[in-house]
Amino acid sequence: MFNDLTNSGAIPTLAAALRFASERQQLIAHNIANIETPNFTQRNVSVSDFQQTLSRAVEERRRETGGEHGELHFGNSSTIQVACDGRVILQPARGQEASQGGIMFHDRNNRDLERLMQDSVENAAFYRMNVDLLRTRFDLLRSAIAQRP
Repeated sequence: MFNDLTNSGAIPTLAAALRFASERQQLIAHNIANIETPNFTQRNVSVSDFQQTLSRAVEERRRETGGEHGELHFGNSSTIQVACDGRVILQPARGQEASQGGIMFHDRNNRDLERLMQDSVENAAFYRMNVDLLRTRFDLLRSAIAQRP
């Protein structure tokens, strides 16, 4: 029964988004930590790639179950893989496609601190939004269970 509750509605989608945002934040932090490292090339993953992967998984779940229940089965992309236990594994791109226009400095580092800080803030907001939505879902479940005779 618990598995039915946690695999219904938006809960699996929100959980996947949280895992993605958590892994991406680690990647962004790694880029920031190496901002002064010679020969370091920033790495990034496409947020839209994750969104498309998640959208396909939701559509497949709707086709299979006729509604909004059941597990999400993710297909993998070139930069994002979802393990069978739900872990999100990022395989970020390197170089030009990852830097989004960063200037190559004399130490061969493509640093772009402003872009990294923007990515960090946007990712943190995405994470907080998903936490709030997930908390709301669990509060609704808790209220429904508490009303049981």
